[in-house]
Amino acid sequence: MSIFVFLKLLGSLALLMYGMKTMSEGLQKLTGGHLRHILGAMTTNRFTGLLTGAFVTGAVQSSTATTVMTVSFVNAGLLTLAQAISVIMGANIGTTLTAWIMSIFGFQMNMSNFVFPLFAVALPLIFSRKSGRKSFGEFIFGFSFMFLGLTTLRENALTMDLEHNEAVISFIASCRGWGFLSTLLFLVVGSVLTMCVQSSAAVMAITLILCSGGVLDLYMGIALVMGENIGTTVTSNIAALTGNAQARRAAFAHFIFNTFGVIWVLCVFHPFVDMVRGLVRWMAPDASPHIAITYALSAFHTCFNICNVLILIWFIKPMERIICRVIKAKDDDEEFRLRYIEGGLLSTAELSILQARKEINLYAKRTHRMFGFVRDLLHTTDDDAFTRLFARIEKYENISDRMEVEIANYLNLVSEGRLSSESKEQIREMLREVSEIESIGDSCYNLARTLNHKHSGKTDFTEKQYEHIELMFQFVNEAMMQMMALLNDTTHEVDPNVSFNIEQEINNYRDQLKTQNVMDINNREYGYQMGVHYMDLIAECEKLGDYVINVVEAYTEKKATAALSAVG
Repeated sequence: MSIFVFLKLLGSLALLMYGMKTMSEGLQKLTGGHLRHILGAMTTNRFTGLLTGAFVTGAVQSSTATTVMTVSFVNAGLLTLAQAISVIMGANIGTTLTAWIMSIFGFQMNMSNFVFPLFAVALPLIFSRKSGRKSFGEFIFGFSFMFLGLTTLRENALTMDLEHNEAVISFIASCRGWGFLSTLLFLVVGSVLTMCVQSSAAVMAITLILCSGGVLDLYMGIALVMGENIGTTVTSNIAALTGNAQARRAAFAHFIFNTFGVIWVLCVFHPFVDMVRGLVRWMAPDASPHIAITYALSAFHTCFNICNVLILIWFIKPMERIICRVIKAKDDDEEFRLRYIEGGLLSTAELSILQARKEINLYAKRTHRMFGFVRDLLHTTDDDAFTRLFARIEKYENISDRMEVEIANYLNLVSEGRLSSESKEQIREMLREVSEIESIGDSCYNLARTLNHKHSGKTDFTEKQYEHIELMFQFVNEAMMQMMALLNDTTHEVDPNVSFNIEQEINNYRDQLKTQNVMDINNREYGYQMGVHYMDLIAECEKLGDYVINVVEAYTEKKATAALSAVG
């Protein structure tokens, strides 16, 4: 085989993989918001979760995308791990649609007659200013590239004439003589190939071409298909190693599901394959041998996953217990660790926005916890306890600064991907939220520093000052609680006007205390320096309230943008 032919094969494979990726991204941008809503709403039990997983995966042509959305909802508390497992099972059924599309259109029809006209249709859509048309154009473009890659890959394979190559014939003949070991060998080859090219659909295309060209028989081809099922789960587990516990559990559930299926099919390998072959002969008796074998591979892929689901769907709860026992969650709120966007298991840029949203919500939760420490610090009199609590607030300040940088960098990376105009606007508003939440953390630290300066002195606040500070802290706490409720609001039930009302109360109370402070100092109720510490706290609380309302404004602008895009 010349280097030129080898490079043509690699180029065809790259074209196929690029087409599948572009097609999936276009579909996700076109329907991503609706599919996320479906995924969150239609998982009330294991059967609806199964159907939802199959539907969403079939719609976006990416089981990885479905897994990422599922993990996001588990992290958000919208889905339990048990519900997520049922969705992942459905995703395994939905992903078999790709093989059928390739078998029916890629091998039975001459797609070169349709590919180039489709390019012509897609081109004006891609340059459209309307995001919906642009996404649809990207889908058609990806669809065309996928079949152009499949067609050229098949043509190059036929040019090589592997069916009559003496070395290949000799190798295949020797493998047949190994019996069950040959099945295991091709299973391993399928797994390794899938891990190398990072796409089970691409390896499925190679398998279909080799089998339809007579290079491999059905049993060897099916062994490759089983290997692809394991290889795709290994890839997701490696990607999830740096992720959070929920991501690792979801990836591990996928691994358990597919590995268990491979094990039981190996136990009944020849009878099961013969059953699938008989089913294909009954359904398509007039199909030519090279077309029938592609149908058999696709039918095996579907039957394998459906049978696996029928066996394991009754054992979701035991699976959940085993997975949680193997992968235990750690409480790492006191350490810097990104929970939702750290490494692995990211799909398209559109879906990554959902992951970033959860990380921002966690960021807000941590700053609120930091403010809770400040409230405790106000009433802490023991020197050692005060020092420990102040050090804890300093630690949270460092965490806040690092989280801002990491989330902002992540959002900037996401913005470099293929995004709709609405998603680009969302990222801009999310970056503003992150900046304002970091300012909230700074204000909390400034409050702690003021209390530290007061603590190092010899005098203390009066009882009246403590009451005023505590009431101001209560207003600020209400504002932060309302902000977090709004950030976590998925049903649009939280009224943002409540936040604006609380902000007005904070401003009015600040003005009232400012006037009262001058009068109290003149009346010698406390010293000037204590009045400075006192007003520093009140003024910083008012600033903190401003930062909170800035987050609310950024988030309400994002929701308004999303609503306008939905109407459009």
